Amino acid sequence: MDRLELIKRNVQEIVTEQELDDLVASKEHPTAYVGYEPSGKIHMGHVLTVNKLIDLQKAGFEITVLLADMHAYLNQKGTMEEVRETADYNKRCFIALGLDAENTNFVYGSDFQLGSDYMLNVLKLTRATSLNRAKRSMDEVGRKMKDPKVSQMVYPIMQAVDIAMLGVDVAVGGIDQRKIHMLAREGLPGFGYKAPICIHTPILLGLDGTKMSSSSENFISVDDTEKAVTKKLNKAFCTAGVVEDNPVIDLFKYHIFPRYDEVVFERPEKYGGNMTFHSQQELEEKFASGELHPADLKGGAGKYMNLILGPVRDVL
Repeated sequence: MDRLELIKRNVQEIVTEQELDDLVASKEHPTAYVGYEPSGKIHMGHVLTVNKLIDLQKAGFEITVLLADMHAYLNQKGTMEEVRETADYNKRCFIALGLDAENTNFVYGSDFQLGSDYMLNVLKLTRATSLNRAKRSMDEVGRKMKDPKVSQMVYPIMQAVDIAMLGVDVAVGGIDQRKIHMLAREGLPGFGYKAPICIHTPILLGLDGTKMSSSSENFISVDDTEKAVTKKLNKAFCTAGVVEDNPVIDLFKYHIFPRYDEVVFERPEKYGGNMTFHSQQELEEKFASGELHPADLKGGAGKYMNLILGPVRDVL
């Protein structure tokens, strides 16, 4: 896989792809960042962006991870002490998941977001942003808030200014971050900063085939035990022969094959013996044909997800 293929794999959108191509051609070590609000459990939806940061590191990017403790505080996710503790936990998880600790710049929002230059830029962007746009931007990540506080309306403004103050070329996030990233692209040039290139990863389905939700507990968390992962996958939605909108298939596409060149399904000889795959395409073809049973798919997913999460459990 060449450099651009690695950068672009498993992404839903790049704004814009031509800008990204030009950046990679002209700069040996571009910069990229993701901001994480430390507000709860790290699940495989979060890990999707961590995987993309690992891809970018391998492609020569310099990576910054913003542990956005101020954002979590403004979003009413705890006291500053509580969200800082969660941020430290997030950092340990991300390193255990494979981010190169020595070559990743971990930054706490509170380390720079209270400075005068930062606050002046926030105020400048508030002057150029309508209240409706700020609310629409926050709705994407705030789950349609019924009674938003003023602090939550400032949240997307701050996120846009983060990109400017960190000086990165590329902003990475889930597709739910798109409206905030577009706010940054359109607003930052107005006061002297470049518009960021944006890489958006998809939003994955929950294990039950519906929208991933903390209230439904329909996701794998990085601190789940081996037994819990196996149990969740055994109950996962997985229709025989159906590849589209199959959350177990998605685990292989977005989490397992990016880390393993070979995936082995261990099966008794009476059921055909072991099956080995070297690509997502090969796996999907065999599952669609019925040669790979849903029970085998779930068992293999559990095996590899527990291998991926093992190092995380060791540091918690």
